[in-house]
Amino acid sequence: MKKVAIVLAGCGQMDGSEIHEATLTLLSLAQNGASYEGLAPDRPQYHVFNHYTRESEQGSRNILIEAARIMRGNVKPLDQAKVEDYDAVIFPGGNGAAKNLFNFALKGQDYQVESDVLDFAKAFQKTGKPMGFICIAPMMIPFIYPKGVKMTIGNDQSTAAVIESHGAVHVPCAVEDIVVDERYKLVTTPAYMLGPGIADVQKGIDKLVKTILKLA
Repeated sequence: MKKVAIVLAGCGQMDGSEIHEATLTLLSLAQNGASYEGLAPDRPQYHVFNHYTRESEQGSRNILIEAARIMRGNVKPLDQAKVEDYDAVIFPGGNGAAKNLFNFALKGQDYQVESDVLDFAKAFQKTGKPMGFICIAPMMIPFIYPKGVKMTIGNDQSTAAVIESHGAVHVPCAVEDIVVDERYKLVTTPAYMLGPGIADVQKGIDKLVKTILKLA
């Protein structure tokens, strides 16, 4: 049975991982005969967001502890994970991923990937094993792969321009589809970068998962 790592940024679209994207990934993995384990940085998330009022709130939450909500406790600190324990890795998206795993939501053009996330992702990439990135998570790819790598975040031209300024090649893609760079066993899908709903997002995520498992 193939084992896949799911790297999470917390729990909730605005301040953590997008819950639909993460859950649909887990469901597709289970339906296709794979096992999985959650990974998350063990540090405070950027901020706490009220998803009802859609406003920032006072307080602090831990990324790892919040990610455990999605994984039903099946999660470990990212810095304790060993790349050799997994056949593939998938990064769900969410605006919180763009704050906690990398800071595009905060810095725009001048964004960077957090060092703990980058170290794990680059180590995994060197193994030649497949990696999948969903929604906004592909923004990390130019920092992980060589220049010229192919990827997608959907069809947002301004975001695509930022990606290409960092050396990746952006390929427009519909929500139900995927972009595969066979050279690197890299798979991306737009998910909620396009939406409009969970049924649409599920189609692309399921394709991504099936392709990742085939490449593993």
